[in-house]
Amino acid sequence: MKIFKSFFILLCLGWISCQTFSGTKKVLKINTMKLVMWDLLKADEWYIRQTLKDSTVKIKKENIRLYQKVFDVHGISKDQFYASYKYYESHPIEYKILLDSVETFANRERNKLANTNGQAK
Repeated sequence: MKIFKSFFILLCLGWISCQTFSGTKKVLKINTMKLVMWDLLKADEWYIRQTLKDSTVKIKKENIRLYQKVFDVHGISKDQFYASYKYYESHPIEYKILLDSVETFANRERNKLANTNGQAK
């Protein structure tokens, strides 16, 4: 009987903790995270190129402003993104799926760009 009570208590605690996490901080779906991460990568690339041209960009903390723009475009908050990212980091299988989908998306975008440039010539 003690084993049954212990198991039941653990089961209830696990259920409550799952409900609390998913209820307070909604984890972004992989497709949404993929797009946000892709846009953050593009913002980082732009920022790096700008800092090579103009060192005052670093002083203005332009990258933080760019990140906020990306979050605004996707209709999410910074906290929601980082909570979701932390969730995926702590779930390796889902994290791998996320990173693979970002890579696939990047390759697709790169191919589109290459095809567009090839047709322009």
